[in-house]
Amino acid sequence: MAGRGMELSLGRFCCVLLSLFAGLASGLEITSSVQTSIEKASGQSVKLDCQFSLAPQDSGPLDIEWSLLSSDNQKEDKVVILYSGDRSYEDYYEPMKGRVHFNSADPKNGDASINLTGLKSTDSGTYQCKVKKAPGIRSRKMLLIVMVKPSKPRCYAEGPMQEGKDIVLRCISHEGTNPLQYSWEKTSDGMVLPSSAVMDPVGGTINVRNASASASGNYRCTARNRVGAEECVLYLNVTPPPNTAGIIAGAIIAVLLILLIIAFILFCCCRARHRKKYEKEICNEIREDVPPPKSRVSTARSFTVGSQRSSLGSMSPSNLHEYALKPQYDKIPSSEDFERPPSRVPLPPPNGAARMPGPNLSRMGAIPVMIPAQNREGSIV
Repeated sequence: MAGRGMELSLGRFCCVLLSLFAGLASGLEITSSVQTSIEKASGQSVKLDCQFSLAPQDSGPLDIEWSLLSSDNQKEDKVVILYSGDRSYEDYYEPMKGRVHFNSADPKNGDASINLTGLKSTDSGTYQCKVKKAPGIRSRKMLLIVMVKPSKPRCYAEGPMQEGKDIVLRCISHEGTNPLQYSWEKTSDGMVLPSSAVMDPVGGTINVRNASASASGNYRCTARNRVGAEECVLYLNVTPPPNTAGIIAGAIIAVLLILLIIAFILFCCCRARHRKKYEKEICNEIREDVPPPKSRVSTARSFTVGSQRSSLGSMSPSNLHEYALKPQYDKIPSSEDFERPPSRVPLPPPNGAARMPGPNLSRMGAIPVMIPAQNREGSIV
């Protein structure tokens, strides 16, 4: 009986302790509305709410700690901002330095909320607000998703812009948090897409099959996600198909004309070459076959007679006596003597380059004469 009484008294004591701890723990409470996820665009600001209330039994120092929880259990959580000893430490986390602040100038009044400005995509993650005031401890978690709005998309067309061909209109935004959605619309000519157009909202394309002239016009593409939208404009001009037969005929004619021009140039070059060769041959034949002119003999004869007379007129009496002793000078040679030399003596060369000495000419019966100097035209110098 005594052992049973001790067990009952021990159980009552434990119940009293549990009720006491429960009463102490229930003094500190976080009163903010439950919000598990927040989505914001990059560059914007966000308020992470954390309101709390204290009980009279919470008499210890107040500590408030905001941390960014690591997605990997092997890594430590990163403390973003801290309040301890009635002092705020807002530059505690270097990547958010100058961008995170307490919402209240005095957080101990029950407002542990923080404001985060200039959001970046790297700010995404799970944040935890922890409030400590002995003996109570309370915490709250929330997910922040920083989304990047779509960048201005680029619109362009692929394929031949001709009637009867398939044309693909593409719209691409290189930045933006997925999922991105694309939509196309025609902004001219009734604002109705061609009946044969097939649109892909995920890939951002619109395929216009068997395009006709009515497909021409202005088109607008809009890229959007949950935090923003951007658009681009494209003008499509569908033209009739080209005259393929005319293009081929024109190409053939152009090739033929080029070949004719080349052939004409080659013909002219060959003809000029043959003409130059023919003129060179004719010039060589003239130099070898044409005999020297005979005008020199008659000219020499006429000048010889005149020169003898002039020489006789200029002689002195002593010279006349010596000249009279020479009978070979009394006879004036005839033209036949100049034109036909003695048969025993060979004819001199036509050009008169080789000349016999005076004694040999006297032995052969030649008469020395004085010939005046002449220029090329035959006149006396």
